[in-house]
Amino acid sequence: MCQQPAKPLIDHKIVFYGAGSMAEAIVRGMINRNVVDSGNIVMLNRSSSERLAELRSRYGVVGCNDPEQKNDHLRNAPVIVLAMKPKDAAEALRSLGPLLSPDQLVISVIAGLTIRTMQGLLGTPQPVVRTMPNTSSSIGLGATGIAFSKQVTEESRRTALNMFEAVGLTSVIDEERMETLTGISGSGPAYIYYMMEAMIAAGIRGGLSSQQSAELTVQTVLGAARMVQQTGEEPAALRKKVTSPNGSTQAAIEVLEKADFFESVIAAVNRCAERSREMGSALEKELS
Repeated sequence: MCQQPAKPLIDHKIVFYGAGSMAEAIVRGMINRNVVDSGNIVMLNRSSSERLAELRSRYGVVGCNDPEQKNDHLRNAPVIVLAMKPKDAAEALRSLGPLLSPDQLVISVIAGLTIRTMQGLLGTPQPVVRTMPNTSSSIGLGATGIAFSKQVTEESRRTALNMFEAVGLTSVIDEERMETLTGISGSGPAYIYYMMEAMIAAGIRGGLSSQQSAELTVQTVLGAARMVQQTGEEPAALRKKVTSPNGSTQAAIEVLEKADFFESVIAAVNRCAERSREMGSALEKELS
């Protein structure tokens, strides 16, 4: 007896207003996890027919850059994902507002753009979801912060969560905490990459080949993250287990402590959050 394919979680159209790498990552995750059928995904951009053809061929989605057809898609879509560049957001949102009906859900992946500013540019108290995914979403291991406007219904909340759970972990937060989340997960991969750069360099200086040093570093970071995830133990507890008194690991930790490594990382996260606020304020002033 043939088994019927599972019904997608979302059975209506989702329009991506912008067709860049983050939009593609979300689309790939949703299709791979059967969140929505590829035929119910529409991807819009302003000019690149080549990019849209690539996405159509790769995922079976609908691609469009014809102005009249774009407006029809935006007018009729239950869910619209804003995935354009920040510099294009004001024009796009001002033109989008008059097309919308009150129950259409707007989801933003635009960094620095607040719910209040988006609703102001739309000219309507539209239900808006503000998100901050990170680059690991492109391989299905993302971490996405999500904040909801008060107009978002429970059904729409579930829709947004289903979409971003397809590319990793989601965390619902108050919008005023979005910059802190940016400092942890939004920019966090870069901190890990930076430490990996240093570990690889140390291995090479110590006589390992660049390939050996890179492979060992990558596996070490991957293994450490998996240990925290799978054992459920605190990082501090796992660190203590591999740090023998007066041993080589203890000697290394002492060097990091002397350099104030712990507080430097906290300061880096705080500065990232602060800079995110500064950039968001500048963007809002520019857009208004």
